[in-house]
Amino acid sequence: MLAASASASTLAPVIVVGATPLLGIGTPLSLVPANVQIVHAQDLEAQHRSTLTDFFEKNLVSVDINEAQGNPYQIDINYRGFTASPLLGTPQGLSVFLDGVRVNEPFGDVVNWDLIPQQAIDTIQLIPGSNPAFGLNTLGGAIAISTKNGKQDPGGEAEVTGGAWGRKTAQIEQGGTIGQNLDYYVTGTAANDDGWADHNSSRVRQGFGKLRYTDADTTISLSAGGADNDLQGTQTIPRSFLDDFRQAYTFPDQNLNSVGYVTLAGDHYFNDHVELSGNVYFRRFLNTNVSSNNNTDFGQLQPDGSTDLLEGTNVKSVIGTDSYGASLQLTLLGKLADMQNQLVAGIAADFANSHYTQYSQDAYFTASRATVGIGDFVQQVDAKTRDGNLGFYLQDTLSLTKQWSLTLAGRYDWAKADIGDESGFQPLLDGSHVFSRFNPAIGLNWNPTPGFTAYATYNEGMRSPTAIELTCADPAAPCSLPNDFLADPALKPVVSKTFELGARGKLGSTTTWSAALYNTTLHDDIEFISTPTTTQGFFQNVGNTRRRGIELSAHTQFGPLGVSANYSYVDATFRSTWVESSPSNSSADAQGNITVRPGDHIPGIPANTVKLRLDYAATPKWNIGANLTWRSSIYARGDENNEDANGKIAGYFLIDLDTTWQVTRQLQVFATVSNLLNKRYASFGVLGQNFFNGPSHTFDGFAPVNEQFVGPGAPRGVWVGMRYAWR
Repeated sequence: MLAASASASTLAPVIVVGATPLLGIGTPLSLVPANVQIVHAQDLEAQHRSTLTDFFEKNLVSVDINEAQGNPYQIDINYRGFTASPLLGTPQGLSVFLDGVRVNEPFGDVVNWDLIPQQAIDTIQLIPGSNPAFGLNTLGGAIAISTKNGKQDPGGEAEVTGGAWGRKTAQIEQGGTIGQNLDYYVTGTAANDDGWADHNSSRVRQGFGKLRYTDADTTISLSAGGADNDLQGTQTIPRSFLDDFRQAYTFPDQNLNSVGYVTLAGDHYFNDHVELSGNVYFRRFLNTNVSSNNNTDFGQLQPDGSTDLLEGTNVKSVIGTDSYGASLQLTLLGKLADMQNQLVAGIAADFANSHYTQYSQDAYFTASRATVGIGDFVQQVDAKTRDGNLGFYLQDTLSLTKQWSLTLAGRYDWAKADIGDESGFQPLLDGSHVFSRFNPAIGLNWNPTPGFTAYATYNEGMRSPTAIELTCADPAAPCSLPNDFLADPALKPVVSKTFELGARGKLGSTTTWSAALYNTTLHDDIEFISTPTTTQGFFQNVGNTRRRGIELSAHTQFGPLGVSANYSYVDATFRSTWVESSPSNSSADAQGNITVRPGDHIPGIPANTVKLRLDYAATPKWNIGANLTWRSSIYARGDENNEDANGKIAGYFLIDLDTTWQVTRQLQVFATVSNLLNKRYASFGVLGQNFFNGPSHTFDGFAPVNEQFVGPGAPRGVWVGMRYAWR
């Protein structure tokens, strides 16, 4: 998605942004009306971070995280207050692409970060706003990832890392050319991690390969990859448990993720002014989740007059998805009324068949809060869904003068979701839902000098409700997460409308900077509304929400010291009045309800974040780096009215260190330290009932206590590694 071109001797490199998902000619950054952030492979390699989400949190402006799942590979990423999460049922607001293929899973739009081959990444572009070219789910931005190839990344390297919490990682990559026209690239990663907390271990296996043919006019690539991962989580824990912040509330909680995919992509230049690109893909995804839960009806009177004495349940869900599709894009360069013009026209078709099953098993708790099953798992849900999405888009960039350019874009999206009951016991579940909309965009760029760009833009996007949301939208029939499927009222699609003003530039030869103001309003936003239990609820359109903010970034070089600084302010608020059940909120009425009003802040989103990256070249072979990250406090979920007596979850300040020593041309050794000051902090919170108030936090279902549950962050960790390269 990123290209660089330069005259052999006179012109500096020109950064080109992939303003659409497909590879192609792209658009020079100076003509892009957005505050685009770009990450290169060498940026990832320099910091040696184990996960993509960790790198995003510590380096990218307006990005923060929620550690709701208790596993480093299952982090929620928030960008400008919009989320890309692996948790089924979380409202998603970011679209993510790998080599032009959307990797938001069709069933729930979730993003499984553990399935993206981190070692294979060449560039990442974070494109803000509701850019319609990226299609559905691009409410707050798009993340476009492109992978390496053997021509640009020849040779190979092997790397091993080990250290805290039993973490051991090994990875290898190799790229090269075969004759004049063929090149190849392969990589594999294996990681084992016992986890910093109890019961949050990880086993990750990733592989990726690409074979390309290139000549003067044509590129054809065949890429394939897969992953097979076992991720354990610890959930959130009540504040009363923080005497031992490593303990799990209940366990086991396990996600088994596997994926296999293949993509055939190509582009052809008919001449210097006409380029055609496209791809076809197939992807097979399988997720098996086992969750331990307490029984929120414990101690309550049943219809037959008995008392419910079941302590807990184990819930098992299985999602299998086959997704496939194709895209085609035509780029025309030329003149319109004697003005330079670039026209891009594209079509995309994506389809998916998913099979969802859910099972429940009665259980009791041991003294360590492990669930022990009673009897067999009983099937509760057996449903199949079929998703079909068609999109048609146009984007035209017209250079009005040497200083001014105008971008006009639009996309028509048509989405259909068919849901069918396979059990024979829920015939009302069968249904078909269709959503469609044309989303426009306009942008204006001003480039008075080569070192300065100012822009203004307006764009719109749409997110269609997922099958999970569509089948859990009836207040009279609440669902659990993972969801029981029911026949419910249809929801409206979410529509985003974004305004952005910004500027970027270069001062001298070493300093770059950018600044942006933005305002995104979501119309008919969808929220998960909790019911009087802590594990059930329903999805509902709740009116409007708004994210608006400021972004400031700069990078400069003082001799051997490089400094990058980011500041972001996000004001994320509800703009409509609605009522939800939140009985664990201290301000709830006698029925357990709270009223959310315009101006109340959306939970989980910090208003302020500050990030500082320092790179110091102590010697030509020794580099020292540091990341300083501060973020402000957040409200807990369940405190949408911002009135709970527990107040906010405190902000935090973290320092991470990394160092690299290039021993020889081939051999490099490195070390990293996370959370240098060993801070105790939490990045996420939710209101709920604590059923473990007995001695040593054992089960006491008759006296649950309302508490604020938090997702603790990891303590200090230290790792060392070695990389050997052959080029």
